[in-house]
Amino acid sequence: MSYFQRIAEQRIREAIERGEFDNLELAGKPLDHKDYFNAPPELRAGYHILRNAGVVPEEVDLLNSIHRLTGHIRSALTSDEKERLTREKVLLQTRLDVIREQRILRGE
Repeated sequence: MSYFQRIAEQRIREAIERGEFDNLELAGKPLDHKDYFNAPPELRAGYHILRNAGVVPEEVDLLNSIHRLTGHIRSALTSDEKERLTREKVLLQTRLDVIREQRILRGE
């Protein structure tokens, strides 16, 4: 075992003793690897790094923004605010539609 492996093992043991691994969100649940194994082998590492960094495809980001705006529209207090938010939502939806259309044209 290398020097670095021994240090890592020691730090893991210390964290276990301090209870840092107790009550983790997914403790005892099986890991979901389907996205990993569905990706082409040459792209897996890159996808893994991007996902862990919180980077999402533009399409997903747009969907999240549209969902968030829908909630803001419902809770808007003035008609001007609702109108501004609705225009913003329409622009995002249009961008999403363009991305999807381009994907269809490329045969994806």
